[in-house]
Amino acid sequence: MSRQMPHKGGGVENKEPTMSLQLPLSIGLRDDCTLETFYPGDNLQILTNIKRAAKGEGEQFIYLWGREGVGRTHLLQGACNDAVRFGLGAVYLPLADLVKGSPHKLIEGFERLGLVCLDDIEAICGNAFWEEALFYLFNRLRTANRRLIVAANVPPALLSLQLADLKSRLAWGITYQIQALDEEQLLAALQLRAKQRGLVLSREVGVFLIRRAQRAMPHLYDLLDRLDRASLAAQRRLTIPFVKAVLAI
Repeated sequence: MSRQMPHKGGGVENKEPTMSLQLPLSIGLRDDCTLETFYPGDNLQILTNIKRAAKGEGEQFIYLWGREGVGRTHLLQGACNDAVRFGLGAVYLPLADLVKGSPHKLIEGFERLGLVCLDDIEAICGNAFWEEALFYLFNRLRTANRRLIVAANVPPALLSLQLADLKSRLAWGITYQIQALDEEQLLAALQLRAKQRGLVLSREVGVFLIRRAQRAMPHLYDLLDRLDRASLAAQRRLTIPFVKAVLAI
């Protein structure tokens, strides 16, 4: 899933969990990354527990892992969007984009939020400042009974963290591997996305697209967005010849 890059801003303002927290970086959430638009496939239990966490219920700490393109970022951003809708303070941090900066002022006051989501935690491995900062953040969130969702490309045991205490903390909660969708599930996910955009995606066109594109949901969603814009501009329905012409595949 594509991410918006952070922009410079002001300092941290501590508020109650039901209020927004002014972040030192403006990190945007995609409006289309909601838990309702996530097609679970074989990941229904994961989705159910993420929904509960977004309400401030259920598991206090969830660790998600899976290969690129299985929906880690979608779930994290969707959880934050849901938490805000339920009146809880929430923040999403794409650590791969932030690791070159200092963590200390950035994560100050996060224990006042209802939900914290950390993406790409493997990006901070070996960075002593970030490892220490996340260790203490984990402790503060646990003491305050806040929810934390972490995502990575490997399970906790395979993270090359230098701080043993942080590695042990990451094994405390419940760990889920996000399973990739098979072809039928990819088709159902694309058709759901198309329906939400007011598009009709036939089985024939959907299978054609899946078999000629990278089988990662962010990539397929981006292609569908391009087709949506082209279909609207040309006032054409989605057919195989039209898809071939727009995407050159």
